[in-house]
Amino acid sequence: MSDVTIFAPSPTLTVTVEDHPQGSEIHVHAGGQGVWQARMLRRLDTTVTICCALTGEVGVVLRHLLEDEEVSVVAVERAGRGSAYLHDRRGGERVVIAEEDGDPIGRHDLDDLYGAVLRSAADSPVVILSGPSGDSTLPADLYRRLAIDLRGDGRTIVADLSGERLGAVIEGRVDVVKVSHEELIADGLAADASVHEVSSAMRAIRDRGVGAVIATRASEPLLLLDERGVVEVSLRKMAENETRGAGDSLTAGVAAALARGGTIREAVALGAAAGALNVTRHGLGTGDSTTILQLRESVVLRELEHGDDADAEGRVSPDGLAALAGPSPRSGHDQDAGEDPPGRDEPAASDEPHPTTPAAAPREEGS
Repeated sequence: MSDVTIFAPSPTLTVTVEDHPQGSEIHVHAGGQGVWQARMLRRLDTTVTICCALTGEVGVVLRHLLEDEEVSVVAVERAGRGSAYLHDRRGGERVVIAEEDGDPIGRHDLDDLYGAVLRSAADSPVVILSGPSGDSTLPADLYRRLAIDLRGDGRTIVADLSGERLGAVIEGRVDVVKVSHEELIADGLAADASVHEVSSAMRAIRDRGVGAVIATRASEPLLLLDERGVVEVSLRKMAENETRGAGDSLTAGVAAALARGGTIREAVALGAAAGALNVTRHGLGTGDSTTILQLRESVVLRELEHGDDADAEGRVSPDGLAALAGPSPRSGHDQDAGEDPPGRDEPAASDEPHPTTPAAAPREEGS
């Protein structure tokens, strides 16, 4: 039983070459959107299960890497080519040497994976639906069906998707959708990253039955739309080292707070701090809980438009956030989320009801 179950259909084996005084340094990690989310959740001492397909030799290595990071793995194992990449960062910039999305997941394996998600999510208060390694890995409509079948029993469904998969989870009426302004523009929902355009697009999504919408706007403050209106979420600028993975850290912070019963506004504040820390690091989905909580103190939530409860202030208690990021009553241990596994490099409040009526580096894989 985990605090959060993540549907991460096709994790990626990442190999990154870095410069070193004695020559090249090679880093091997598990990666991909769902893995980066899981990594940050573990940093926030939240227990995690990943449901995925593990393919061929790549899959064998990925299982060991994920379990070394104390992530529970429920997998459909199959033959074939798994998702992997090889990047060279010795010159300071990331150079792609080879990338492979892996083989699409076949019908029978999809059926088994679908059932595994339903079983694993049965006792998890939060489920994250994350994307595959490639567009052809699995049909988008599977996300709609999962959203429908996972609803209920007090469970909160968080989706961090784009394109057809985003449309599918909206149709499935998930509790929380996280989306970027680039994705809103690509889908024709917004013309630019302005507050007016993005908030209008968020409202269109919520009108279709989604509980709350979180929209990132690159370096601009992110926005939250819940039943009480639009909130601008901002914090001090951080010097960027690696922007990839910040959105996944945001999603993980949101899920960690929701799993502990926090409101969506408490959750987005913790998520914003996690995402902000991630951009300062080489690794993806990394950071320590103490620093994240310190950053949380600079997060500001400002009401832009009011919804049904116009008197709500949308303020978050720092003490409340500290409790939310503290040890989970279900984690069964007191692991220091700021400690890296030995020898491993890291990749790159308000009083609201249930979030269904709601409110940026272990180092990179790819260090």
